[in-house]
Amino acid sequence: MAITTISPAEARRAIEDGALLVDIRGTDEHAREWIPGAVNVPLDKIGTLSCDGRPVIFHCRSGMRTAAGAAELECAAGAAPCYILEGGLQAWRAADQPVAVDRHRPLEVMRQVQLAAGGLVVAGVALGAFVAPGFYLLSAFVGAGLMTAGATGWCGMAKLLAAMPWNRRAAA
Repeated sequence: MAITTISPAEARRAIEDGALLVDIRGTDEHAREWIPGAVNVPLDKIGTLSCDGRPVIFHCRSGMRTAAGAAELECAAGAAPCYILEGGLQAWRAADQPVAVDRHRPLEVMRQVQLAAGGLVVAGVALGAFVAPGFYLLSAFVGAGLMTAGATGWCGMAKLLAAMPWNRRAAA
């Protein structure tokens, strides 16, 4: 049985009637922006979900992760009715539903990786073009690191950024 998608308005009514709203994003994403009342159970820990038979509405940022993990989410909900918030947090916000934001929290680590990797690639290309061709190796090194991360699931840059002081403070 496929999980049904519901609109933000339908989700709001279901939550008011007692449905459990579950945010499957990572804890760093949830800490920066969340739907008030949502329980954060990252997708990799969804097996720990306890919904006590209540209907469950799953959401992520855009709806893509929830749709991709639908079978796993359905198993986690057990016999309880379960739904996916269509369009995720972005659609919820666009429908003028309440969203809590803590701008003092750092960006989630993967967005930091994207910014750092993109900046290093641009710097390597610019330096290679205007200073010395050897700087192109910086772009190649970053590209190889991203390929390794994609192939293995291990990202050295993410590990390094997670250990930075601004991220350690946020985790405490």
